[in-house]
Amino acid sequence: MTDPDSIRTGHEGAGRGRPVALLLLPALLLVAAFFAYPILDLTKASLFDPDFTTAHFVKFFTQNLYWRVSFNTVETAFVTTLLCAVIGYPAAWFLAHSPQKLRPFLIFLILLPMWVSVLIRSYAWMAVLGREGIINSLLMGTGLISEPFAMLYTTGAVHLAMVQILLPIMILTCYGVMREIEPDLLKAAHVLGAGRFRAFLHVYLPLSLSGLRNGAVVIFILSMGYFITPELVGGRKDMMIGNLIVFQIDKLANWGFASAIGIILLIATIAMVLLLRAGLDRVVPSAGRAE
Repeated sequence: MTDPDSIRTGHEGAGRGRPVALLLLPALLLVAAFFAYPILDLTKASLFDPDFTTAHFVKFFTQNLYWRVSFNTVETAFVTTLLCAVIGYPAAWFLAHSPQKLRPFLIFLILLPMWVSVLIRSYAWMAVLGREGIINSLLMGTGLISEPFAMLYTTGAVHLAMVQILLPIMILTCYGVMREIEPDLLKAAHVLGAGRFRAFLHVYLPLSLSGLRNGAVVIFILSMGYFITPELVGGRKDMMIGNLIVFQIDKLANWGFASAIGIILLIATIAMVLLLRAGLDRVVPSAGRAE
């Protein structure tokens, strides 16, 4: 015979689950309205022009120009992510181990650039790297060079500007993980005979790498879709897929081809992120698997 208490408990559990599901409804509607529907509409625009066609996708994959733009996009995203990781991880470590009273001020300094528009920050780099910019003016004023360096409209300028813009994300992502690591773990490693480097390598690094992994994924996704900074500080050879989409819409009014490029960018970004995560998971063991 069924226990009435168990039936009542089951009904109560189901009743408690309904309010939780209702709380998710606004978020689901938001995702459907501002993510799912635009993607479906983009897919429709890329495949129906006005009749069903795959010509836009065939055009993209059969012309060398678009392959070069795609390669440049992936290369720029990878270099930006790598540089942010190399610079951001030590900066996050310093932030996590800074004096408690100083830490809020350091976080404020890291957040301060993020309160300024990406457009303004990109224009600022134009003022810094231009032929009559700050760097060239200082070098020529000190007599180190006789004529200005061509720093603007180069691949290096794109990488430098994008790293500066995205670096705070990496620092804060790593810091969020590092501040949760118990200092007693390192003390225990020292007591057991491990030196500073060995304790860092076998204890601290594996525990903190989830922040590095997550930061790398976020920065890679953002870098793949960037177009403002490469447009302003990069040259013609530095065109990325985002710039190509804007060009197709703004200059050629080719909405069908632009939509197809957008779908390709979305799929390529998802695929690259999955590969990046898989590669990081294999190269960088989690704390649970660390020896």
